[in-house]
Amino acid sequence: MASAPRFGVNYTPSQGWFHHWLDYDGDAVRADLDSIAALGLDHVRVFPLWPYFQPNRTLIRPRAVEHLADLVDAAAERGLDVNVDGLQGHLSSFDFLPAWTRTWHRRNLFTDPEVVEGQADYLRTLAGALAGKPNFLGMTLGNEVNQFSAGPHPDPDRASAEEIDAWLERMLDACERGAPGKLHLHAEYDATWYQDDMPFTPGQAARRGAVTAVHSWVFNGTAQRHGRTSVPSEHHAAYLVELSKAWADDPRRPVWLQEVGAPAPLVPAEHAAAFTEATVRNALDCPDLWGVTWWCSHDVSRGLADFPELEYGLGLLTNDRVPKDSARVLQAFARGDAPGSTYAPAPRTTALVVPADPGARSACAPGGEVFEAFFRLTADGARPTTVLDARADEADHLAARGITEVVRPADTGAPTRTRSTTRTPRS
Repeated sequence: MASAPRFGVNYTPSQGWFHHWLDYDGDAVRADLDSIAALGLDHVRVFPLWPYFQPNRTLIRPRAVEHLADLVDAAAERGLDVNVDGLQGHLSSFDFLPAWTRTWHRRNLFTDPEVVEGQADYLRTLAGALAGKPNFLGMTLGNEVNQFSAGPHPDPDRASAEEIDAWLERMLDACERGAPGKLHLHAEYDATWYQDDMPFTPGQAARRGAVTAVHSWVFNGTAQRHGRTSVPSEHHAAYLVELSKAWADDPRRPVWLQEVGAPAPLVPAEHAAAFTEATVRNALDCPDLWGVTWWCSHDVSRGLADFPELEYGLGLLTNDRVPKDSARVLQAFARGDAPGSTYAPAPRTTALVVPADPGARSACAPGGEVFEAFFRLTADGARPTTVLDARADEADHLAARGITEVVRPADTGAPTRTRSTTRTPRS
């Protein structure tokens, strides 16, 4: 039987949002973690804000690092493992970049030698401070840092795919030097899989780091085009998990559904529990799923201004730490109480062909021929995975993945016009 996936949550503090690092309150953090642990979840993903922790290129604040270590210890007391995102970076529509990279000190985040050295020092320091803690899972380089490298960001730090690859290698090496043997990875929003000119590529996502991470948000055109209860919307997370496997060299590479949530108004609050149940159940039908980490733990306080409206209600728990219906759904999966929650997915033997050329990846986006074909197959009960066109005739590769049938988009019915879909990253 396959290893059971992990169930966790992206930790959004109930008091002060991520600005809580400015006046860290260990008691408030522990109360939040109590409410998370009560749901039967086993891990949290946490977000130190980069400018607060490294306000100068050569100053990583010891007190801030101590607060992070205290949070990890508090999680351990409650049986929770912790993944730490480093370069924040971008969260919930706000950019958090240190002053030494902006305006008068404007330097490219991915290619400037001094900036890269400062980032590596920072990641190595955080990883090193936590390396000895048994509940420290490892580092994620940052939250959706690909959004800084291309449009629709209003002021992107342009870089080539080769430069991004070198940056990823350097950052992952820094994490490994700080905490050898831990689960270090990188994570991007879905433009990596969907946007033709994004220099963060599917190959990098599926080959660099300990696991592949995918972030699934149906406001990317999926729910707008198909509706909240459609096959594409309820299977979008599973689609990204299976899409990522086309580029992986390891046929059993784990995939982490690291962010997924129920965004209003496309998923109204009264339907969030049903959307959660369908999304998680369909993701559990994917082999080699490392885990599901919901966005997010607690609602954003209405006392904080200027967030996009959907951000205020994404929590599994209210700002007062009261569980919502969607929390009870995830709790049932985490505890194995949900019907059919035993993880034993059959192999996916049908593979849909996708273009290996990253300049053609908009075919995989909502409205693209691969996207629409995948969900025609899904609606017919085919349980598809994906394979690169460059490997579709490699018998050994197909056999290693258990693939017995290869299908091209045109074989699945009337083709849908390909269009490039981009979104502003939410978190």
